[in-house]
Amino acid sequence: MRPSFRREMAQQAVAARGVSVALACRAFEISRWCYRYVPLLVDENGEIEDWLVALTRARKNWGFGLCYLYLRNVKGFGWNHKRVLRIYCELELNLRIKPRKRLKRERPDPLAVPDRPN
Repeated sequence: MRPSFRREMAQQAVAARGVSVALACRAFEISRWCYRYVPLLVDENGEIEDWLVALTRARKNWGFGLCYLYLRNVKGFGWNHKRVLRIYCELELNLRIKPRKRLKRERPDPLAVPDRPN
């Protein structure tokens, strides 16, 4: 189980059943710190999603690297590349990898047989 799911279960147990926090944490095998954890940057994830979707719609041949560099260098956002990549992959914006086309080579002409020496 994900820690966030366990945390939610423990919070429901404390709210609905009146169980102590320590007992709920022991029952769901999470720490009390995990029980009280509140993610701070969830609001920015929505903003990152909006930017990535807008960029990939406007420029269909941009992959993650170009999108990230545009957000970082042009727009000036200081988001971590690992975080932006995680959201990019969750949105399934990955570009299709095109197979390489094989070149068709013509067969060379047969070698000419000399009539006489030199």
